Amino acid sequence: MARRKLRGRWCTDGGKTVGASQAKPAIESRADFFHVMLVKLVKCFGCLLLAAGLFAGCNGCNKSNFAANSGTNAHPAQLQIDPLRGHLTHAQPKLPTIKVWLGREELITEIARESVQIATGMMFRTNMPENTAMIFVFSEPAPKNFYMRNCVVPLSAAYIEPDGMIAEIVDLQPGDERGVQSRSSNLQFVLEVPQGWFKRHNVNVGDVIRTEHGSLQQTFFRNR
Repeated sequence: MARRKLRGRWCTDGGKTVGASQAKPAIESRADFFHVMLVKLVKCFGCLLLAAGLFAGCNGCNKSNFAANSGTNAHPAQLQIDPLRGHLTHAQPKLPTIKVWLGREELITEIARESVQIATGMMFRTNMPENTAMIFVFSEPAPKNFYMRNCVVPLSAAYIEPDGMIAEIVDLQPGDERGVQSRSSNLQFVLEVPQGWFKRHNVNVGDVIRTEHGSLQQTFFRNR
């Protein structure tokens, strides 16, 4: 549509007029055009860099959160958890260890205190050497019932009171899913060892368990 200027106004051939003060100025030169386009490209490039940084940051947070909740250094893709029972569907990696003392006896003991670690325990492992153990640490005292689902190694377990005293010693048989229910409800720790270890080393109910860092409360709940 052509247009012409008439008495200070722009007039289109269709008769509609627009004030000269309202007309949009045209880009006067090729240099101005390229300047505007360059500014727009710089802004778009900056937005892309910002989005990429935010995306990378979120991935890093997700990875660190998973490692903290799981209590292992394994990549999330390597951990397969039973959706109903909450345990791993494979043997868990070796857990951090501590020296546990029962009188003159010393046990190199793995520490299970995260929910997945506790639920998995010795599942799918094929051996437990003499003078090694696994201690299960619970936040509060309660009755205990340890079973042997997916376990092939015969074990003995000590049900332990908050002060570290052994309240009960029970034998656990491979594949037993009923478990052994405790008589006491004041139990905060469970220590698993190769079956018969307590008898072989003359450890009995009433004995007190300590670690290289002191009592069990001092070791695991120092800040309480």
